[in-house]
Amino acid sequence: MTRKRKSQEGSSTFLMDKLNEDLLEGVLSRLPTSAFFRLSSVCKRWKSVANSSSFKLACSQIPSRDPWFFMVESHLNQSIVFDSAEKNWKKLNHPPLLQKNSNYNSMPVSASGGFICFRNSYGNFIVCNPVTGSCNEQPPLDPALQSLTFHAIVMSSCPNKHDQSSYKLVVVFGELPKLSFRVYNSSSGCWEEEIALSKKFNDDDKSKELDDSTEFDSNDDSAVYFLSKAGNVVATNMQRSPSKQYSSVITSKDGEEIVHFLSSSGSIVACNLTYKCFIEYPRLLPVFYEYSIDLVECGGRMLVVLLSEFFESASLRVWCYDEDIRSWQQIAAMPPSMSHEWYGKNVDINCVGAGDQILICLSSAEISSCVMCDLTANEWIKLPKCFVDGEAIKFMSAFSFQPRIEASL
Repeated sequence: MTRKRKSQEGSSTFLMDKLNEDLLEGVLSRLPTSAFFRLSSVCKRWKSVANSSSFKLACSQIPSRDPWFFMVESHLNQSIVFDSAEKNWKKLNHPPLLQKNSNYNSMPVSASGGFICFRNSYGNFIVCNPVTGSCNEQPPLDPALQSLTFHAIVMSSCPNKHDQSSYKLVVVFGELPKLSFRVYNSSSGCWEEEIALSKKFNDDDKSKELDDSTEFDSNDDSAVYFLSKAGNVVATNMQRSPSKQYSSVITSKDGEEIVHFLSSSGSIVACNLTYKCFIEYPRLLPVFYEYSIDLVECGGRMLVVLLSEFFESASLRVWCYDEDIRSWQQIAAMPPSMSHEWYGKNVDINCVGAGDQILICLSSAEISSCVMCDLTANEWIKLPKCFVDGEAIKFMSAFSFQPRIEASL
């Protein structure tokens, strides 16, 4: 944006300097977030605006921003994002708190709103605004909980359009069927009490649940080994990349908050935090089947992205569970000409949703690529390679967030 614009005849001039402070802040707050980094170099007045609290308040009035995708690769101590608005890669300054020895190689585990949550080697959580670099380390969980199996770690922004700094962090842990969860609320600054989850007895009746004496007849988490078509021994339990070992999403519908996660066997578990119970969805594919699977949240829905091989070709499809007819429905599919590239490559997929978009990271020992899917238009676009110091980066996974300079910790 230029500070002045002249008509073709040169008879009139529009001066941005003549705008009062409120109007100027309102105009600048509607620029893409990437423009924020350039504001301070335009003039002294704009630099002052960029650093003012009233400008951040104006930014908070913008209901949503085009998402950025925080990319994860083998070297964790750098911040690379894909800007979905400008369709390019950006390298951000890695937050100072994450550069300390105690937090070195902290792994991103969840994201919501303008924040990303990291977990360090001690099991503690650090919430960060990757745009501004501000960070806050959460109070540690009880030491006894750190040794338990964590199934899900999800963040959700609190529903206040004028406050972009409030959030909740939810962890689901335990051994099936004995699951529990705890919630960290940024408003109170502490962890709430542990709450147990019961397996629902009847999907039509939230009040009917199994008690502790009822036998849990699911053997889904027991590893079974079988011989693949290639002659390799394959285990039925999921082998996920470290960055997505807590592959989980949270959705909200009719006042109910539901956390979905992948069990170690690849089944999908839905934990209703409101009614304190959980169910397991029917499998998309039989257990003795080679595939890669991940969960995403798009437009308030939990979707499943599944890469499988059939009839000497690879197929990548997006599925949604229809609660009314209790079955999976396909809603999108990658063109066969694109998906066939992954046949026989032992590809692992890690996905993240943002609005009606899904970013899919496909990686194996042989090949690596990122594909953006637009569910509305059913368009599949392979992203350009990202180069750092002349070398193409191989991304394992990604987390979506809204680039908000006003989100503070």
